[in-house]
Amino acid sequence: MTGSSVAEREGWAARGSCAGQDPDGFFVQGADQQKVKVTCMSCPVRTLCLADALDNRVEFGVWGGMTERERRRLLRQHPGIHDWYGVLTRIQERAAGE
Repeated sequence: MTGSSVAEREGWAARGSCAGQDPDGFFVQGADQQKVKVTCMSCPVRTLCLADALDNRVEFGVWGGMTERERRRLLRQHPGIHDWYGVLTRIQERAAGE
């Protein structure tokens, strides 16, 4: 498990910025998706959320700041990735080092 312990990676949803919000609000269409993504931008578990959605091929809703269409595109572009958390954290570390 790259960059975090199993305990840190489990139970992430309870620590999300959306934890107290109606979950149905994250299963919207069109322009409403862009509004929902704002909640994700400052979320402390955004990477865990997105990695979970990508690893589990979640088909609907906004997860980790990405819509289902954005996630499908990413999965098509990188079909061999099975540990998205590792990939996403490495990208963040490189961006922070710039």
